[in-house]
Amino acid sequence: MKLRPFELALVVIFGVMMVLALILLRTHKPEPKENVVSLGGEVTIWGTLPATSFTTLIYDLSLVNKGYEQVYYKYVPVAEFSQKFLNALADGKAPDLLLLPHESLVEHRGRIEVFPYTSLALRDFKTTYVDGAEVFALNDGIYGLPVAVDPLMLYWNRDLFSFSNRLTAPSTWEEVVGEVVPDLTVRDFNRVISQSALAMGEYDNVTNAFSIISMLLLQGGSAMVTEEGSGYKIALDDSVVSNEAQPFSTAISFYTNFTNVSNTLYSWNKALPADRELFLREELAMYFGFGSEAKELETRNPNLNFDIAEVPQGKAATAKRTYGRFYSLMVPKGALNKIGAYTVMQELASQANAKKIADNNNLAPVHRATLAAGSNDVYGRIYYAAVSQSRAWLNPNLEKSNDVFRNLLKDVGANRSDINMAVGDAIRRLEQSY
Repeated sequence: MKLRPFELALVVIFGVMMVLALILLRTHKPEPKENVVSLGGEVTIWGTLPATSFTTLIYDLSLVNKGYEQVYYKYVPVAEFSQKFLNALADGKAPDLLLLPHESLVEHRGRIEVFPYTSLALRDFKTTYVDGAEVFALNDGIYGLPVAVDPLMLYWNRDLFSFSNRLTAPSTWEEVVGEVVPDLTVRDFNRVISQSALAMGEYDNVTNAFSIISMLLLQGGSAMVTEEGSGYKIALDDSVVSNEAQPFSTAISFYTNFTNVSNTLYSWNKALPADRELFLREELAMYFGFGSEAKELETRNPNLNFDIAEVPQGKAATAKRTYGRFYSLMVPKGALNKIGAYTVMQELASQANAKKIADNNNLAPVHRATLAAGSNDVYGRIYYAAVSQSRAWLNPNLEKSNDVFRNLLKDVGANRSDINMAVGDAIRRLEQSY
């Protein structure tokens, strides 16, 4: 059949188009699919830090990786955590991941998965994280990936200090007891306190009493608590340096001086309001609080002219120490989705995301590399410097430890026993709590 010129032209055009289509099909590379990580289902995180910052972080991760749309964070207050966690375990509905302070580690140690040192070398852990984070590195392995720390700091009222011609916070305890407390404590002839320099000596109206006593123990060279066999050795009154005084007894003696009416350091008593509230009312010159408290104090009283500083140290101290609250991600043994939990834990504990967690909660990072980069935050610059000094200890349970320390101070304050006897009783009560 003879084709007309028009038909011939159509055949040629379609033939060329078919050839081009085949070439395109062979050379075309499809756009990559959206990055999706397989978590094996939902991953639920329970933590004692506020949910807002985690919701934002998880949302940002889901924009890059759709798999994180299956990750959920639930805030559980510290006071309620243990009971809710135990109930969830009993019901077979445990969370897949935990974000907890080290103060909950001993209590839940038997319920947490451990990384043996064959899978996460202690050398690598030490190289990556600051010294204090080693509270999670125990005899049988590592019980979580640390993300942040909240160091105990000294808050000071600049107006009250300047009224007494003082321009800086005290850096030594000798300066505190020899100059600052006598100068900034105001009492009448009946010893009634109208302005206090320092809140120490009591327990119930001292917001961070447990942490302050822990700080004094650490500064005094206490051996704190060590692992012994399958249990723990309570060595709070044992010194890491031979021939040194009993650090627990010494710490309690020093702490209670400030509530002794006949002592020149008398600046606090149980009738006063909580120290944090008194500091906000500008009637307390110095307040021991965590670094994370700065922004809230600023919000609650915008007119409060305060600053933060490192906690005082002994003049002869060869190493600076403060107490730090270390936060870590942990996988519970009862987790329903362990594969997803480990994946999410590694992502959140990465250097970049751990810094976001720290920044969003006014905490300091625990990765050495991040810490070395410093902070431009007006308060962060100060509490970053305190991270290397921060240490923690293996307390049995924060509620039980508070009860033991509270009763110890009541026994001493009521003269029911002397300090050495009261400390001995406290150690025995602690031993029964583990």
